[in-house]
Amino acid sequence: MLHNSLIDTLLCLSAGADPILGIQNSALSVLAQATPIATPIPAATPTPIPGTLASLAPIDMIRGLTLGAVAFVIGLIIGKPIITWLRDHRIGKHIRIEGPERHQVKTGTPTMGGLIFLIPLVIAIGIFMDIPRFPSLLLPLGIVVSCGILGGFDDLLSTVVRNRGGLTARFKMAWLLAIGSLTAYILYVPLRLDKLYFPFLQTPIEFGIWYIPIAIIAIVGMANAVNLTDGLDTLAGGTSAIAFVSYGIIAYLQKQPHVVALCFAVVGSLLAFLWFNAHPAMVFMGDTGALTLGALLAVCALMTNQWLLLPLIGIVFVAVIVSDILQVLYFKLTGGKRLFRMAPLHHHFEMLGWSETQITMRFWLVSIVAGMLGVALALV
Repeated sequence: MLHNSLIDTLLCLSAGADPILGIQNSALSVLAQATPIATPIPAATPTPIPGTLASLAPIDMIRGLTLGAVAFVIGLIIGKPIITWLRDHRIGKHIRIEGPERHQVKTGTPTMGGLIFLIPLVIAIGIFMDIPRFPSLLLPLGIVVSCGILGGFDDLLSTVVRNRGGLTARFKMAWLLAIGSLTAYILYVPLRLDKLYFPFLQTPIEFGIWYIPIAIIAIVGMANAVNLTDGLDTLAGGTSAIAFVSYGIIAYLQKQPHVVALCFAVVGSLLAFLWFNAHPAMVFMGDTGALTLGALLAVCALMTNQWLLLPLIGIVFVAVIVSDILQVLYFKLTGGKRLFRMAPLHHHFEMLGWSETQITMRFWLVSIVAGMLGVALALV
C-alpha cells in the first residue's frame, strides 16, 4: 500500500506535477485505505511534455494543408496565362551546347516559370497567414521577393537581352551573399534563433556569433545547389516539395504553426508548377524559382533549429553540387580528366543511358527516404 503510494508520488514528480500535491494525494490514499468512510482523491493528471504528440494541435496541420491546397489552385489558374505571356515575349530557354544532345529539343521552352509558384506563395503569406501575430513571416516573404527578383533578372538577361550568359557568376554570388548575410543577421539578432537541435540531445546547442556565417553558408549554398539541380523536368521541383514536406512535419512537431503553413504553402504552389513542368515540360522554373527555393528551404531549416538535418533532407541537392565541385577540382588536378561522364550528377546518369523520367523518379525516391530519416532524427 505504502509502496504504491510512493510510486504514484514519483510518477507525479517525473511528469512535472506539483510535488506538494503528489505527497498530499499519497497521504490521503493511505488514509483512505485505512479508514473505510474516506473517499480517495485521484492523483494529478500528468501534463503532456511539450513537443510530444499529445501536446500538438491538429488545427495547425489542418490550416497548413488547406493553405497548400489553396496555393495549388491559385497556381493552376495562373499557370497557363504565365506560360503564354513568357512564350509571347520569347523568354525561352537556351540549352548549353556542352550539355546532353537530347536536351537540344528543349530549346525555346519558356523559362522563368518560377512565377507560377512564387506568385501563389506571396499571396499565401501576405493574405492568408497571420503576419501581425507572426512577424517572423516577413523574413521568408523577403526571401521570396529578393531572390525572385535576382533570378528573374538573370533569366531575362539570358533570354530576351543579347547577353546570353545572364548575370555574371560573381555578380550573382555577391547578391546572394548580401541576401544571405542580411537574413542571417535577422535570424540571429531579432529572432534569436542561434540554436541547433542535435539528435539524442534534449538541450539545444547555442552557437552565438558563429551562427551568422553558418546561416550564410546554408542559405547561399542551398540556393546554388537547387539551381544546379534544375536540369531535368520535375527534378528540382519534386525534390524541393519533398524537402518542404519534411520540414513542415518537423515544424508541426515543434508547434510552430506559421512555419507549418509556410512549408505546405510552398508544397502546394510547387505541385501546381509541376503540373506544367511534367515531362515533356511546358515551362522551366529558371533561376527565378530555383534560387528562391534553395534559400527558402535553408531559412525553414534555420527557423526550426534543425539545420543540421538539411544536408540529409536535401541530400539530392547536396549530391548535385558536390558532384559539380568534384568534377571541376578533378579536372584541374589531373590535367583534363573527368571524374564523372558529365556534371552535375543527373547528367552523369543520362550519359549512362538512364532516361530522364528514370532519373527524376529515382532521385525523388531517394529524397523521400532521406526526408523520412530526417523527420525520424528530429524526433529522437
